[in-house]
Amino acid sequence: AGSRASVQTALRTLLAAPWPSQRDVRSWLQLLSVLQWVLSFLLLGTVSLLLLIYLVFTSFWPISALYLAWIIFDWDTPEKGGRRLPCLRRWPVWRHFRDYFPVKLVKTHDLSPSHNYIIGSHPHGILCVGAFCNFITGSTGFGEMFPGIRPFLTTLAGNFRLPVFREYLMSGGLCPVTRRAIGYLLSKNGTGNAVAIVIGGAAESLSCRPGVTTLILKNRKGFVRMALQHGAYLVPSFSFGENDLFRQVVFEEGSWVRSIQQRFQKMMGFAPCIFYGRGLTSVQSLGFLPYARPITTVVGEPVAVPKIKDPSCEMVDMYHEMYVRSLLKLFNENKTKYGLSETDELHIL
Repeated sequence: AGSRASVQTALRTLLAAPWPSQRDVRSWLQLLSVLQWVLSFLLLGTVSLLLLIYLVFTSFWPISALYLAWIIFDWDTPEKGGRRLPCLRRWPVWRHFRDYFPVKLVKTHDLSPSHNYIIGSHPHGILCVGAFCNFITGSTGFGEMFPGIRPFLTTLAGNFRLPVFREYLMSGGLCPVTRRAIGYLLSKNGTGNAVAIVIGGAAESLSCRPGVTTLILKNRKGFVRMALQHGAYLVPSFSFGENDLFRQVVFEEGSWVRSIQQRFQKMMGFAPCIFYGRGLTSVQSLGFLPYARPITTVVGEPVAVPKIKDPSCEMVDMYHEMYVRSLLKLFNENKTKYGLSETDELHIL
């Protein structure tokens, strides 16, 4: 009788306890979706590599041997359009990921499926959240806004050398930021391809901090040359709010720490940033999760580019200047709509 009474008391206590509201459940799902994304990008490749090395010294060594054989057989696939899986782009978790910040995509002009495009994505930020959410997941409606256009996003070629991580990247539509990979998408994959390139790259992430909008673009002209060689139209895009997701310890130009960061970036392709965000338990705690700040990615007007097999430096400079003007126009026309003031300027280095 005593045990029955204690069970009944426990059940009454459980039923009397406040159940989480729908809003609380949504917040947890959003937080978990961002957590899995951050962990995937920061740890999946390294952990998979260490696990496969460990398995070599166990009775499960055939798993490592088979996967190594697979990578050798599949080595060139990332350079040839990858292996995108539409079901991964439609994964429900990306809706929660989108709503955490939230992320929004804004269309200003149509993109015709009869052309190919290079979309310049600015700014880099720390983890390129806006570019990933808009061009890799289908959660913000890219496919509906731009029917007939297949978006791809480029990232460091070294990421495609990491086991398991390479499969994850390719399944979403990511490809290496190499001439061969981009050239394949612009010349041997038909039309209607939009290759998004985060032009500022790792160097730009070193200057990323809230309230500062600085782009590394003045001497980045390789994407313009490729656009001319393949007749791909140039499309500027800007993610307002990207630089507000993390706090970074920024070292001044000329300091020894900054020189080490820059040297490391030139050797390895990415910059060792010292940044922090919110923790898992609360907004006040420190951690590696991004702060929930709205990101609005505005896709601008295409710059029509002719196809020239061997463009001159003067031709490259001319279309680069046209692209910069189009980007500045996009920024100035939209900055006050999405969190910036009229006095905020876009600094291009």
